Formats: sequence, structure tokens, C-alpha cells
Amino acid sequence: MTDPAVDALRPGNQPATPARPAAPHQPSGTAPERVDAPSGGPATAQEQGSAPPGGPATAAEQVDAPPAVRGGRAGEPADVPPATRGGVPKGLDLDRLAAYLAERRPELVGGPLTATLIAGGKSNLTYLLRDGDRELVLRRPPLGHVLATAHDMAREHRVITALAPTAVPVPAALLLCADPAIIGAPFYLMAKVDGRVLRSRVQTDPLTAGQRHDLAMAMMDTLAALHTVDPAEVGLADFGRPDGYLGRQVRRWAGQLEKSRSRALPGVEELRDALADSVPERADAGRVVHGDFRLDNLLTTTDPVAVRAVLDWEMATLGDPLADLGLLLTYWDVLGDSDLAEGNPVADGLGPRAGFPTGADLIDRYAGRSDVDVGPLHWHVALGCFKLAVICEGIHYRHTLGQTLGGGFDRIGELVDPLVEHGLHAVRER
Repeated sequence: MTDPAVDALRPGNQPATPARPAAPHQPSGTAPERVDAPSGGPATAQEQGSAPPGGPATAAEQVDAPPAVRGGRAGEPADVPPATRGGVPKGLDLDRLAAYLAERRPELVGGPLTATLIAGGKSNLTYLLRDGDRELVLRRPPLGHVLATAHDMAREHRVITALAPTAVPVPAALLLCADPAIIGAPFYLMAKVDGRVLRSRVQTDPLTAGQRHDLAMAMMDTLAALHTVDPAEVGLADFGRPDGYLGRQVRRWAGQLEKSRSRALPGVEELRDALADSVPERADAGRVVHGDFRLDNLLTTTDPVAVRAVLDWEMATLGDPLADLGLLLTYWDVLGDSDLAEGNPVADGLGPRAGFPTGADLIDRYAGRSDVDVGPLHWHVALGCFKLAVICEGIHYRHTLGQTLGGGFDRIGELVDPLVEHGLHAVRER
């Protein structure tokens, strides 16, 4: 079933093509995960990746994360020589990190450490660590301005650990360190997974029409698989507060906006109020939701076509699965099938203008693979526009303060006004 409001946000519908099954998930064989507490004390429940009963304010109320990298293997135990001192990217102290790993997990590193900042992320920082012939991935919060409850490494670590035995492909979690004294912030390590993050037309234009179709269908199969996971069966029953999730999303993102904006944003209060006044009641609110599910938060292969890993789980929680679908359609149809798609740092390479199936095709595939009632989606698309506008404004704010690393930040602020306009259009649909 499709929604008229979603149809109104794209130039037209195309008939869905017969679907092909996605390649099965192949979990990485890696060392077991480990949680480490701050120096001088035992790990707390949060540091162990577990939330207190009832759950904290959900991480789906946080800010955007960058695509993480691919997984790999762990090495044999070895002494770790001093880390490389020159050319270390901001946000890491390789000497302290090497000493920490030598004491806590010597089997993970077998030589001098080097690090590279993974390009493409706009919030959390992701680094590829190398010790000569081994590679690991490290995730930490961004530098500088960080909103309360955002960028929670423990939550991200917890959810990928819980999902490891399911049909949802995730990198293997190796270690969580809640002690900011090691590198300046909490962090976790995960395995490196083979695959590519596709985020631009330079990457997607060489794909065949069949590969684009199959990638989009595999993406929707993966989202459907996530939403069929029983949270209690994987130890995530207390991972969030599904009751009142949608209304809390509106309030939380409104609060995040006020903490991050530094300029006038016409229409944003109207969109906020319209969403708050029309929150739908949903029976499916207790599902695991990703919070930022999109093609460029996936590691994929094209021969064969498969989703190898879902990345960037910092906004995961328990809530309404249509929030994931509405946000995906915001990326796909609102940004990816309009003039905004041309070269923008968020949705370039996505959607119908890049030769992928339409949003209607995505909805049909998801509905055929999931037991979720895909009813009217206009409100969820409007929420996706509001949420993405707040995310972009927060990143723009950090960019104006000089607190971003990497390229592609100078145009982020330009996306906020069009997202608000599209959100107002969607929320007014009935």
C-alpha cells in the first residue's frame, strides 16, 4: 500500500519490477566483544551496553552519524610497540590507545598502530586502525559541541552485539571503552566488514540498472528483517520506551533544534506544531528501529548484490518502524528525487534520479517482506523531514564553529529550508 502524500512528493510512480531475493547474511568470524569501564571502577550498566529498566531517553532522539567501515579479522596475541606519533588524525591518541589495547585486548593488535579518518561521516567520527596487516574500526563521538544524550557509544555497541545472531547483518562488536581518559571520549571497536558504502553518483552511476534495482530491494529486505526481530529474544526489551514514541520524537527533535540552531528558519515552528498536533496512534510501536536507515548507512557488494552490514546504530531504539520508513523516503524521494539531489552531501547517488526504483517500489517490497501495517505515511515522511532538517542544522552549526572534520559540510545548511517546506506539505495531507 502506498500513501498519496508520498506520491505527491515524487514526479510519478513506476511499476514495481519482480523482486529477487537478497544474499544471505554471513557473519564475520571475530574475537568476542569486551566491555571496559572507566579507570578505577567496575563497568556500570550503561558501560556494559545495557540500559536501566524502562530505558533511557531513546537514542532515536539523537543526531546523525557517519557511515562506518567494513569489518575484518582479529590477530594473534602480541606485544604492541609504541604507536605512530606523526600524522594522527584529530580525536585519537594512538599511544594511549595502543597501551590500553596491549593491556586489555592484546590479541586485537600485533604491531604499531596507524589511523585514518573515514570520509563521508557528518557527525560521529569513524577511524580505520591498522597495525600492519590487521584492520579494525573505531567509533567515537564528534569533537566539540555535543548534545546531551547524543552520540552514545554504549547504545550503539549494545545493539550491534544483540543483533549479531539475527538475520540483520552487523559488524562484530569487539570492545567498548567508556573511559574518556584513553582517547578523550568513550569509544568502541568493531570488526572490519568487506564491502562499499555507496553515497555518491560517482559510485552509483557505473552500476547496471539490474544492480541498482537489486540493491534497493536488498536494502528493503534488510529493513524488514530488522523490524521482525523480537526485542525480548535478543536482550533488547528495555532498550527504549515504545509507548508515546512518536510524540516524544517530535518533542525531542524540537529540543535538539533549539540547542543547535543559530539563525532564523522560516516554517520550522509551524512544522513542529503541526506534527505535535497530529501524532498518530500506532500498534507496532515496540519494534527495533534503526533511526537513520538509508543506502549509505549500509555496506554492500554488487557481485553478488548483498547488504553486508548495517552501520551507524547510535539512534537505534524501540519505536514505530514506520519512522524508519518515513525517514528513508525523505532521503529517497524528497532529497533524492528533486533538484536538491544534485551534488548534495546527504542524498547524492540515492533515489530515482540516480536510476534506482521509486519510493513506491520500496514500500511495496517492504510490505511484502514485513508484518508491519504500512498505512498512510504522510505524517512519518513529515517527521523524517523535520528530523533531517534538525540534523542538518546541528551539523551546520558545528561547521560554523569549526568543529567538523572532513569535507562536504559547507552545503549542509542549504538543505534545511527545503526539508521544512516538504515536511509542511506532507503533514498537511489527509
